[in-house]
Amino acid sequence: MGEIEDGEADNITTDVQGQKCALVCECSAPESVSRKDNLPFLNAVLKNPVCKLYRFPTSDNKWMQIREQMSESILSFHIPKELISLQIKEDLCRNQELKELGELSPHWDNLRKNVLTHCDQMVNMYQDILTELSKETGSSFKSSSSKGEKTLEFVPINLHLQRMHVHSPHLKDALYDVITVGAPAAHFQGFKNGGLRKLLHRFEAERRNTGYQFIYYSPENTAKAKEVLSNINQLQPLIAAHADLLLNSASQHSPDSLKNSLKMLSEKTELFVHAFKDQLVRSALLALYTARPGGVLKKPPSPQSGTEEIISQDPPLPVRRQDSIPHHSDYDEEEWDRVWASVGKSLNCIIAMVDKLIERESGGEGSSTSSKDVEKDSSPVDSIITHPKEDWYEQLYPLILTLKDCMGEVVNRAKQSLTFVLLQELAYSLPQCLMLTLRRDIVFSQALAGLVCGFIIKLHTSLYDPGFLEQLHTVGLIVQYEGLLSTYSEEIGMLEDMAVGISDLKKVAFKIIEATSNDVLPVITGRREHYVVEVKVPARVFESLPLQIKEGQLLHVHPVLFNVGINEQQTLAERFGDVSLQESINQENFELLKEYYTVFMEKMPPDYISHFQEQNDLKGLLENLHQNIQAKKRKNVEIMWLAATICRKLNGIRFTCCKSAKDRTSMSVTLEQCSILRDEHQLHKDFFIRALDCMRSRQTQGALNESDDPETGCLTDNKPTSRHFYPVALLLVSSHLLVVWLILSLALLLAKYQ
Repeated sequence: MGEIEDGEADNITTDVQGQKCALVCECSAPESVSRKDNLPFLNAVLKNPVCKLYRFPTSDNKWMQIREQMSESILSFHIPKELISLQIKEDLCRNQELKELGELSPHWDNLRKNVLTHCDQMVNMYQDILTELSKETGSSFKSSSSKGEKTLEFVPINLHLQRMHVHSPHLKDALYDVITVGAPAAHFQGFKNGGLRKLLHRFEAERRNTGYQFIYYSPENTAKAKEVLSNINQLQPLIAAHADLLLNSASQHSPDSLKNSLKMLSEKTELFVHAFKDQLVRSALLALYTARPGGVLKKPPSPQSGTEEIISQDPPLPVRRQDSIPHHSDYDEEEWDRVWASVGKSLNCIIAMVDKLIERESGGEGSSTSSKDVEKDSSPVDSIITHPKEDWYEQLYPLILTLKDCMGEVVNRAKQSLTFVLLQELAYSLPQCLMLTLRRDIVFSQALAGLVCGFIIKLHTSLYDPGFLEQLHTVGLIVQYEGLLSTYSEEIGMLEDMAVGISDLKKVAFKIIEATSNDVLPVITGRREHYVVEVKVPARVFESLPLQIKEGQLLHVHPVLFNVGINEQQTLAERFGDVSLQESINQENFELLKEYYTVFMEKMPPDYISHFQEQNDLKGLLENLHQNIQAKKRKNVEIMWLAATICRKLNGIRFTCCKSAKDRTSMSVTLEQCSILRDEHQLHKDFFIRALDCMRSRQTQGALNESDDPETGCLTDNKPTSRHFYPVALLLVSSHLLVVWLILSLALLLAKYQ
């Protein structure tokens, strides 16, 4: 886009008395208003800015200056590509673990082969989508006309930053950011059968109640199995690395280094052992044993919690639930306990050995490392130590080797049993299960791209605010989504997709790292149940951050969604349809917002809270929001204003979404901006409508209609009013009304000409 210097911009005269449009100039390049705007980081993630400059009168007849900027973000494509690459690696790893599950009985082996066939097809599909995304070199955002394209379904629609910078004669300059984006939804998949919220509930109910030949594990236990597998894959190489460091310290004969290496090894090994303290692993081992050739039990096993259920392999037998794990004559349940405990015992021997080595070296009577809990396991150590001057490495090496062997045995058994748990999730209704996973990945990818964009912008506009940084690592940030979708027709499915996608953002954490090159784009790590987004900042900025953030503490976000349908389709839904989905979403997310507020008030210091808001005011806003949600008023836009105000006062990140982030979104954002100017910056009360009309001049192509009067709190799309006596919206109710309307219109025309 071209650039226009300030001197070359066309000046538009203003007239306060006549209330003409106060557009001072319009340009393509952003004006430098603060050092925050010129950060190289923001220039790397934002592009193609479009700016407008305004002057509006204040209540005391002075002038305020407003700079409005809209920018695209290259993260629209970068984040989906990062995410798809991770998901491909995760699926390939899962497929390999299924292949390494070992020998299974014919029934389970056929299920495994079927699962692998479908999973390989899904991986190929993800690889094709990633290849097509890598070819995209044009626009940095996906337009609404492309929302139905298969190759772009992971990309958010119309992701933009809408920024308003206010320079007031009396108040401090202020920045107000809103991320505008189309509602995260799987448009290519369609909404004939509803969205994710309905589809997931229906799928889980069918799994629980249908007697297919598989083992039922609840979604919580399936997620737990994935978490334990991820922890195993992370901790095993870490423990091996720390064990090697311990041997290296022993070879150097350095007591201090030996103590530090032992401390790190002990911490990681304890985490490793703790990961298996769950009934799920025990029940999964028994279930896998029954799936081996010849391993058939008289009764189907079920965990003590009652959350899993083995369904008999014989089709005629009815489904039976068991309250306890049945015993099997050939299965030794205590064997797992012995194998699992051997890791802890091996660690205890190493600790005792290090204590004795350091004690002999110093000639003292005590040891800095506590060994009260391991004295009973120190007999092997006494047999190894034969001479005080023997090499430390030679004395520790056999113990380290034993630890690695024990750990390898535990990992092998646990990975196989938990992979068998994951097989059950895929074994039931294979196409439906994988298509739900695909749909959820698509919606999550769109939501994550917007979240990362909003987080980065919020971070770099508040880097010099100590209170914000403390809030960031203490309680995290609230992320408020304003939804403008109706609860009618296809938009019901979009809202169901959006609700699940935003809720899934809870499993995302951020980590700030120092940029070591010119590449400052964020990097994503993790798996579907837990992603970490690494945000890079320049070295000089990184050094000024709080210690907790510099040490790599994970920074959490708390997403909430409040939806209020505002278009003519919502009118139909409220009169003839059902709005319970919107009501339940608003009520659920209010509880989440209330929980964040409670934690915020408990953990943040009082001086910081009073710095930007009185406690009673925030509490009053929450109570008012709760009352409006309970009131069940039609098109209650007060919910949106209250939620947005609470988010800003809590230093949160604001999003506004509709179907395509165009008409309804622009109407809402411009109204919010003018409301901020009126409430926070003393905009002249007689100039509110003209200011609103001025900001909407390019979005509505004309003046405001009565239905768009912001004082009435009603937002609708600006469309010409109909001359017919019968509202066109009623024609959507029945095709019979269309015939009646045509007949009456023809009769009116004939009467007019006669």
